[in-house]
This record gives sequence, C-alpha cells and structure tokens, in this order.
Amino acid sequence: MSEKHAVTYELLKTDSRTKARRGVLHTPHGDIQTPVFMPVGTQATVKAMKPEAVAGLGHEGAHIILSNTYHLYLRPGHQLIKDMGGLHKFMNWHGAILTDSGGFQVFSLGKMRKISEEGVKFSSYIDGSKHFFTPELSIEVQNALGSDIIMAFDECAPWPADRRYVQDSLNLTTRWLKRCKAAHKDIERQSLFGIMQGGTYKDLRRESARQIVDLDLPGYAIGGLSVGEPAELMYEVLDDCVDELPKDKARYLMGVGTPDYLFEGVERGIDMFDCVLPTREARHGRAMTSHGKVNIKNARYERDESPLDPECDCYVCRNYSKAYLRHLFKSEEILSSMLLSEHNLHFLVKTMEDIRKSIEEDRFPEYKRIFYDKFGQF
Repeated sequence: MSEKHAVTYELLKTDSRTKARRGVLHTPHGDIQTPVFMPVGTQATVKAMKPEAVAGLGHEGAHIILSNTYHLYLRPGHQLIKDMGGLHKFMNWHGAILTDSGGFQVFSLGKMRKISEEGVKFSSYIDGSKHFFTPELSIEVQNALGSDIIMAFDECAPWPADRRYVQDSLNLTTRWLKRCKAAHKDIERQSLFGIMQGGTYKDLRRESARQIVDLDLPGYAIGGLSVGEPAELMYEVLDDCVDELPKDKARYLMGVGTPDYLFEGVERGIDMFDCVLPTREARHGRAMTSHGKVNIKNARYERDESPLDPECDCYVCRNYSKAYLRHLFKSEEILSSMLLSEHNLHFLVKTMEDIRKSIEEDRFPEYKRIFYDKFGQF
C-alpha cells in the first residue's frame, strides 16, 4: 500500500515545443499553481511586507512562502514557535510554507563551520555560540515549525570545486537524506523533498538524481546552482539533469529569482523557485519593471511624476511616482523598502502568472521572447 503524502503534484499540461510544465501542487494549506515563485520569509517574515500584502500579490495572490530552519532554530527557537501553535499561526500566514533545511546557510558560513559524517558544527552568527546541526535535528526543527514542505539537510558544494570533493559531497547528501527520511514520521502533515547535488559535473548530477529518486519522495529540488557559476553553465547542467527527476513529482530549483533564471528554468521543466532578490533589491532602491531595472536613487527621477512601471497595476504603481519613491529612499524612510518590495514581488508573481497562462495557451516561447525584448539585459 502506497504512503499518503501531505503534498502531491499534479501535471496539467506540457508545452509542445519546450519542457515547460503547467501543474498544481496540492498542500494542506491550499493548492499552489505552478510554475510558481515563492517569496522568501527567512525569519518568519517577508521583509518589509505584511502577510496580507504578500497574499494579495499579482492578480491571483501568492499562496506559498519560504522560511528558514537555521535562522528560526537560532532565533526565536523552534520549541517556542511550536508552543505558539506552529509557524503558520506564529506569523499569521494562512497559505503554504516551505522550510529550507539550513544546509545552504551552513554552506555560507565558510570557516565558521566544520562538516563531518554526523553533521555540522558551527558558530552562531548572532552571539558566537556553538551548535551541532544533524539531519535528525533539521527534521526535528522543521517538524516543530509545522511547514507543509520540509527540505532534507544537504551539503551544498561551492563553485568551483574539484570532482572528488563534489562526489563525496553528493554521497554525503544522499546518506543525510536517508537519515532525514527515517527521522520524518508525520508524512500526512508534512512532505519531505530531497535535494540533488553534484556541482556542475553533469554525470554526478545524474548520479545524485538516481540516488535520491530511489527513495520515492513526493518532490525533489536541485541545489548547488546559482552559487557563482556562469549562467550558461547552469543552463547546461539543467538541460542535462532535470529529466532525471520524475515527471509526476514537483521539481524545485533552489535560490534563483532573476527573470531570466525563472524563464530558463521553466523552459527546462522546473516548477518551483525562490529567492531573496526582489526584497533585497528593493532595500537598495532597485526595482524590476517590464522595461528593465530602475535604480530609484538616480537624480533623473527627482521630478519624475510617472510610476515605476506604466504597464504595472500593482498598488505602488497605481499610487506613487518615481519622484516620491526616490524621496523616500533618499530620506531613508521605512516606507521605501515596503513599497519597492511590494512592487518587485508583484512583478515576479505576476510574471509567473503570465508564464502559466502562456503554457496553457501553448505560446510560452513567444511570451519569453516578448518579455526578453522588453526587459533587456538581466
């Protein structure tokens, strides 16, 4: 008898000329239309955004966000969040939540961590305290948080890295995945996704895919890309490895959020994306628009009465001028980050809506070309 998983993927349509897929991710907190971009709420908040504003992004709304196990483990602590009724209640988010396992954050610590077979020793970036993170602890934390999708604890190899290191790293990731699966018991409430590693070595990517697919999980992620390698190399790797993942399971490309990465990922059969980019760019005064990037700091916008994007119908573009947004940023007003974050996230969420529609109507390549021609250089 097959296991009943909390999260399942339903493939609705495939583009006739590319590998682009239109589907639905069924979760305990609602259905997610795919392909989908997930706003990142690392520390139980999408930066500078109220949950209601996140839920209202685009025309159809954002229905899934990402939070991070590592950060919430350190502060305020997973037991506190569990005692407060779980992450959904704690942050007043009624949609689905995916929690990253903490593997990438540990990777980012560099010399502040030491990897072994058992797990990772690291120092807290907050107070320097010592911690030991294992696959079992990552699952324990995520179980306490109560997210719909939980990610396996993995080792993300850097780029560049020699073949032997990447081989050992992907094998370690598989062994850790088996321990994660053994530790995860509540499969009817939360679903565990595995993570493919292998760096930019195509044969190692295929080997990693075979190892994790053998565990028959409800979804799979592609990790260890967009970590410094050239974009074209990432696309080559995706061309080679995406088809190694099951067609009837969700495919998640971790940590990418520029429009070109979204389009190229969708074209190669990816269903899910996430990135801190739209809110981080907003805090630096940069906006994504249908005609390219706008740096609101520029003096040319001092008396510009036009909206950020004349083709955008978000709250920001309907109500504020570039001149006002520039004033807010130059004055270091909090509202600057709030408004620019809402616009950037709306832009990506709406773009994904348009991508989904183009796949439904079998015109994805045409929509991609039109978007690229207007947006310009990424």
